[in-house]
Amino acid sequence: MRLYSQVLRDGDRIPLKYVMPLAGGQNVSPPLSWEGVPSEAKSLVLLCYDPHPVAKNWVHWIVINIPPEVNGLPEGASNKAMPKGAKELKNSFGFVGYGGPQPPPGTGDHPYVFILYALKQQQTVSLPEKPSYEQIISAIKPYTIDEAKLTVYYGR
Repeated sequence: MRLYSQVLRDGDRIPLKYVMPLAGGQNVSPPLSWEGVPSEAKSLVLLCYDPHPVAKNWVHWIVINIPPEVNGLPEGASNKAMPKGAKELKNSFGFVGYGGPQPPPGTGDHPYVFILYALKQQQTVSLPEKPSYEQIISAIKPYTIDEAKLTVYYGR
C-alpha cells in the first residue's frame, strides 16, 4: 500500500493550515490518498500520532471502519465529509476528529505519523471512545494485513 498527499511530503514540514490554532494554524484535516489496498481487506483504519518523547504517542486523529474501496479523504473531511460507515473517535486532545500539531514550544520538531492500516475484518475490534495509541495498536494488530505510512514534522 502507499499513503500520500498532494500537500504533505514525507519528511517535510507540515503546512500551517493543518496545525492547531494555538500553534498558528487552522486545524484543517489534510487531504490524503492511498492505493494498493489488498483485495482481502475488509476495512481500513487511519491513525495520526506524535511519537516524540514529550508527546508520548499523542493521538491526533483516529478513523475506524473506513470501507476498503475508499481511496482517500479530501481536505477538511474531518467531521464534515467522512466516508459512509467510517467513524472518527476522540483524539488525545479530547474531541472527536482531527487535531493538528500543537507541540510545546522549545521541544524541537515533532514527527506526525499518518498510518493507514488494512484490516482483514469488517469492523474494528472494540475501542474506547478516546483510545490511547497503545489501545489502538493492540486492537488492530491481530487483524492488520498491510500498512502505509507518511511522516511530517512541526516544531515551534
